[in-house]
Amino acid sequence: MTTTTRVAEPAAAVPVGAGRAPAPRRRVSAVLVALWVGSAAVVAFWWAGVTVTGVPGATIMSLGELAGLLASFLVCAQVLLVARVPWFEASVGFDRLVAWHRSLGTTVVLLVVTHVLLMIVGGSVLDQVTVWAEVPGILRTQPYLWLAVLGTALFLLVGLSSARLARARLSYEWWFAIHLTIYVGIFLAFFHQVAGGTHFVSSASARIAWITLYSATAGAVVVWRVLLPLLDHGRYRLTVTALVPEADGLTSVWLRGNGLSRMAARGGQYFLVRFMTRGHLGTAHPYSLSMVPTDEAMRFTVGALGDHSSAVPAIRPGTRVQVEGPFGRFTAERATTHRVLLVAGGAGIGPVRSLAQDLLARGHDLVVVHRAHDERSLALAGEFTVSPSLRYVPVPGRRARLGYDPLAPEHLVELVPDIAERDVFVCGPDPMIAAVVRAARTLGVPAAAIHREEVA
Repeated sequence: MTTTTRVAEPAAAVPVGAGRAPAPRRRVSAVLVALWVGSAAVVAFWWAGVTVTGVPGATIMSLGELAGLLASFLVCAQVLLVARVPWFEASVGFDRLVAWHRSLGTTVVLLVVTHVLLMIVGGSVLDQVTVWAEVPGILRTQPYLWLAVLGTALFLLVGLSSARLARARLSYEWWFAIHLTIYVGIFLAFFHQVAGGTHFVSSASARIAWITLYSATAGAVVVWRVLLPLLDHGRYRLTVTALVPEADGLTSVWLRGNGLSRMAARGGQYFLVRFMTRGHLGTAHPYSLSMVPTDEAMRFTVGALGDHSSAVPAIRPGTRVQVEGPFGRFTAERATTHRVLLVAGGAGIGPVRSLAQDLLARGHDLVVVHRAHDERSLALAGEFTVSPSLRYVPVPGRRARLGYDPLAPEHLVELVPDIAERDVFVCGPDPMIAAVVRAARTLGVPAAAIHREEVA
């Protein structure tokens, strides 16, 4: 398939108003509120079961139990954040959910380590033995703790693999495989708590509540990460129809399916894409739409940014494809004014191109600034049909060759003199996004009117 849909002025554009709409009031996320309320409930549950004795060793162990309870609750919350629960994604956005998931991961690991250390130190004070003697002693008298030791080791392994230095050295496939072991660690920690936790052994209602929490978390993962994607795979029957080289390191993947309009995907969004072929089956990767899907076709324009994406051009037409999504809020609904500036760099041209299609259909006035290393890297440039509603501005050339940064405030305002009156959507490499955001703020664009998206 080589036919393309051009981004052109709609036949009858409907103005959306020349003024800037008031920025939406910043609301506290219901997801964040639920996390705090749940954590407070865990603390209250712990406090209700505490017996104040004044014995130092017992106090230390009690605090260790609190750390363990909080770690257990937060690890369930961490899993739910990336379980593809539609309410969470619609409320917060998948990018923020992933960021919270990462932050909670650090918190959970620290709480697990704190729990282990406090329980050992508290036990050694109570038993009046050294810390080194306490460990083999409790493992002899409480055999189920061996499961907790293994679970803790898995938590630490996953935490270390997610550290920035390790993440940079591991391939995505290896990192993902290690990451999956966290489910084993969660099960082992759950069994350890229910079987021997002070707050659970004497309370059937506490055990029921904890089992319900973990069962609901597991159910969410099974439903939204396994069953529904499999059902969608059978419903849409997506297959690769063509792979089209667009520029150096950029390839468009065309897919055909049935009833794709039911996905309700919007320009600027992305899907988690799994190609059902050797080398791609193990993981799903995020790729952004480079056109608004029709009922029978959709397209991703993929940049060669890693092992997985670099292997995409070798995929054969006819390969079955499984997708999850759509995700993301880099969409036309975020615009607060009639006039919009879109800035794209590298693989960011894909989501910008599909977003431009949506914005034009809504009657917006667009300027598209397309940054690239050279003219050969201006992928999809031919699809931006210049019209009274669309001005396409290609900016090829490295800064060293140009002798200046075309995205610096003094040069960006030359390209877009009315930038202060526009919303700014930017997608591309992180340094480019940072430069555009700084320039836009310097030139008077309100923070609420700047929308960014990392390349996906």
